[in-house]
Amino acid sequence: MVGGMEQHDQHGNTTDHPDHTHPAHAGHSGHSAMGGHAGHGDHVAVFRRLFWITLVLAIPTVVFSGMFADLIGYSLPAAGWVRWVSPVIGTVIYLWGGRPFLGGAVGEIRSRAPGMMLLIALAITVAFVASWGSTLHLLDHELDFWWELALLVVIMLLGHWIEMRSLAQATSALDSLAALLPDSAEKVVDGQTVSVAPADLVVGDVVLVRPGGSIPADGVVLDGSANLDESMVTGESTPVTRGVGDSVVAGTVATDSGLRIEVSAIGDDTALAGIGRLVAEAQASSSRAQRLADTAAGWLFWFALGSAVLTAIAWVALGMPDDAVVRTITVLVIACPHALGLAIPLVVAIATERAARGGVLIKDRLALESMRTVDAVLFDKTGTLTKGEPAVTAVEPTPDHSTDDVLTAAASAESGSEHPLARAIVQAARSEELNIAPAQDFSSSPAVGVTATVNGHEIHVGGPRMLDEMRLDELAVADDWREQGAIILHVVADGTVIGALRLADEVRPESRQAVDALHRLGVQVVMVTGDAQAVADSVAAELDIDRVYAGVRPEDKSATVSELQREGHRVAMVGDGVNDAPALAQADVGIAIGAGTDVAVASAGVILASSDPRSVLSVIELSRAGYRKMQQNLWWAAGYNLISVPLAAGVLAPIGFVLPMSVGAILMSASTVVVALNAQLLRRLDISPEASTRRILQQRTENG
Repeated sequence: MVGGMEQHDQHGNTTDHPDHTHPAHAGHSGHSAMGGHAGHGDHVAVFRRLFWITLVLAIPTVVFSGMFADLIGYSLPAAGWVRWVSPVIGTVIYLWGGRPFLGGAVGEIRSRAPGMMLLIALAITVAFVASWGSTLHLLDHELDFWWELALLVVIMLLGHWIEMRSLAQATSALDSLAALLPDSAEKVVDGQTVSVAPADLVVGDVVLVRPGGSIPADGVVLDGSANLDESMVTGESTPVTRGVGDSVVAGTVATDSGLRIEVSAIGDDTALAGIGRLVAEAQASSSRAQRLADTAAGWLFWFALGSAVLTAIAWVALGMPDDAVVRTITVLVIACPHALGLAIPLVVAIATERAARGGVLIKDRLALESMRTVDAVLFDKTGTLTKGEPAVTAVEPTPDHSTDDVLTAAASAESGSEHPLARAIVQAARSEELNIAPAQDFSSSPAVGVTATVNGHEIHVGGPRMLDEMRLDELAVADDWREQGAIILHVVADGTVIGALRLADEVRPESRQAVDALHRLGVQVVMVTGDAQAVADSVAAELDIDRVYAGVRPEDKSATVSELQREGHRVAMVGDGVNDAPALAQADVGIAIGAGTDVAVASAGVILASSDPRSVLSVIELSRAGYRKMQQNLWWAAGYNLISVPLAAGVLAPIGFVLPMSVGAILMSASTVVVALNAQLLRRLDISPEASTRRILQQRTENG
């Protein structure tokens, strides 16, 4: 028996539905992608510790600074040791507190990529050298900058601490994924349960999951039925019922009852690890916006360095060398492209985290950026817009019988069959809460149908060949159903036709909402399928799809994408990631939908962990929101520097405004904080399929 919807030999009906299968988990060697992500957390601890230590050391440095005492208006003790307090402690602050910046500057020089660390290192080094020159009376002018140096380092450490904490929070999706796994698993051995670590499980082990417990590894349910909370993996908030034979994913939670599960995948092969890999790869990948920011930061370095040199020359030429040093240091500090360096990575980190929490897995950041420009979405039909499995869509009884009579008789006769059409009929009867009677003398005939005795009546369920053999006529409605590409089964009781069943690949209830919302965004919706034209037209009419390509073989779907691209469209292809791989690769954005546990779909840039087509709207919303944040951050970071550098250089000195060095450091750190806070606003965006669809439909309705 072939899976999917390809045939129903016993009923004599055939369809053109392609068989959709999913690849097995891709093997991965090496360390798990969910490990090795403590880097930002380590940096947070380093900068936090350095900040507090340096802040404590800065207090006596500032208090015993002669220039600070003169500025505030108090007198220092006359003892000789007083003049050495600020230089000694200031040196410790420079070497210890400034170590991250000095080390970073060396790295930038070695890599020939001068940037923010080199600017900061230049600023504090100039202040350090000038202050020692003044302290040792090696310079003619009084350039005691120890208190400015101390505050500069403290403020810089504070800014970096905030930055690292923001990045650490943004990459917490990986830690959250790892935390989904339980600390221990109950392994069943000889009828007894033994507590073991999830890492010690092997494929084939049987584990017991108690009500409220997390599933420790991917597996198949052997016993029991439970509602599973799969929200962290799929983004779907509604619990999903899983029973015997169903696949379950590590990290999901059995909310109401227990399960006995046979482990099918562990470690790096689990869906959870696959999601972690995708999140990590996305956060590490580059993008057009990132390259733009990196280029801008490089140019800004030379802009800052050139401005500093010109500032020094101008103030020395005016006969004010003291002011020349102060202005030069201030320019170097305030022009630091720190916020610019943070503008894009932080947005991307938060966006990929939000996506992962909403069941949208970003493999390629370029795909996420491109999604905002898409104006045509091409959906594969089977398994994407439809469920990929048959369902009873209509029941037509004869005048002497009711729909319940027909459906009950058919379900009772089919109850002994495991065929997809038989399961669909039984499921339809159960959903109507009909009483399915036990069947006797069940038999099936290839290409004809099934026969069984139900409550003393001989029931036949089958297609056209069954009616031909029994010399019976179809119901009149059959012609209309056939034009729509439906599967038609007639039900015969004791030699008389009592009704007919219309079966078709059931359209997902979410598909109509997805199509409507895409239309309101001005996006054209296209459907491609290997099915016959009548089947495709029926689905297209139900969903109000703009264009239909029917009878297309999987290997030819990429040509359909190319045709749309030649028309000038930016195309997103939405498919199952297997038969649609060439089309997914050809599209401007390839989206694999309903990947479930098969998260490593190489041909797609975006993978949807759930099968909800409305998730495409989540990707569009996230792409547009992320791009807006990137633009805002880039404009703020670059614009801030272009305005503040002339002020730091002293262009307003003739009218009495001079920007203090410490204020320059505060402004630089403040710009970093603004960029970080702006990016954090992305966390407020709920990109669940339901929320995204609701926002789009309501917004467009309110706007007319």
